[in-house]
Amino acid sequence: MFEQLKNRPADSLLALIKAFQGDERSGKIDLGVGVYRDAMGRTPVMRAVKAAEQVLLETQESKKYLGPEGDLQFVRLLEPIIFGNAPKYAHRLAGIQTPGGSGALRLGAELIQTATPSAKVLLGTPSWPNHAPIFASARLDRKEYAFVDLTLQEIKFDSVVSALSSAGEGDVVLLHGCCHNPTGIDFTMEQWREITDLLVAHRLVPFIDLAYQGLGDGLEQDAAPTRMILDAVDEALIAYSCDKNFGLYRERVGALYVVARNADDVRRAESNMAALARVNWSMPPDHGAVVVRTILESPDMTAMWRAELEEMCRRVNGNRTALAAASPDLAFISRQRGLFSNLSMRRETAVALRANHGIYMADSGRMNLAGMQLADADTIVAALRAVGCLKS
Repeated sequence: MFEQLKNRPADSLLALIKAFQGDERSGKIDLGVGVYRDAMGRTPVMRAVKAAEQVLLETQESKKYLGPEGDLQFVRLLEPIIFGNAPKYAHRLAGIQTPGGSGALRLGAELIQTATPSAKVLLGTPSWPNHAPIFASARLDRKEYAFVDLTLQEIKFDSVVSALSSAGEGDVVLLHGCCHNPTGIDFTMEQWREITDLLVAHRLVPFIDLAYQGLGDGLEQDAAPTRMILDAVDEALIAYSCDKNFGLYRERVGALYVVARNADDVRRAESNMAALARVNWSMPPDHGAVVVRTILESPDMTAMWRAELEEMCRRVNGNRTALAAASPDLAFISRQRGLFSNLSMRRETAVALRANHGIYMADSGRMNLAGMQLADADTIVAALRAVGCLKS
């Protein structure tokens, strides 16, 4: 059997982790792996998470199965954070717990394949590298279009409008709700309004990947585009991750929400999501979700979490400001949001940065701004100049 398999290339980011760990230089800087780091270079367990885990240690009485739907109280408590209080489509909303945002994307893709296998998924590039493989594995056709010009660090909005205008009724549009991965370049609210109009006019289905809420401009601001779209469309899917804004990376905490046309469609969507979850992972992991639920059930822990998240957001945006101030050629970084920016560079340039300067970033030029310290800005700029990425 296994002789028929072909070797697959190793994951480039995993290789980057190993290379960084094996580098003995004291001044090395890790801008590669997409996790939040604090001013000490750590990815800490949030104080609110520790408090919730202490409550669970003292009160949790069972580890029995929850069912394919997972912790539905966790799903419900997230809703006002994502959708606001009492959205007009609340009666048309269904949700299910998933193993991380990736699980939500895969379950959503399987739901699309089950409901309308002929639907095409419109995907702007560059995008998170796992988006395309997830939809391909769900046997969905993709139509890719140019989203960003990395040389100019600008959205190619004419390309976005053209792609949506030429899509067929019922096609699915993958959208980053905020903090675009890998570029950090988000639509303006005026552009979001035009996109919303196109979704409605051409009867397209938005699939919103909301993985970094709270790490751009704050919880409310980061949710504004998603809420505007959902107020206007009949149907939508939303993949949500708590891995980043609760710091629960290894716990794999996410949810898939569906906005349907009516109550009957909601029931059909719920039953199909549960059936598809059953054959994909049977039951989702509990610990991360019950931690989030415990936090959101407590006003004190919720306030603690919100304060910590605001602190994380300020730190990332502060790093952006410092790097932009260190070189006029990087001024665009201060206008972007989230963990990432994506420089226009060749693989050979990224290799040279690692080998000659101890600066680790993805071969694509994507760098994690949370991986740097404020004092690293001048070092990073000097290295980028040395490899020819900057003029000044």
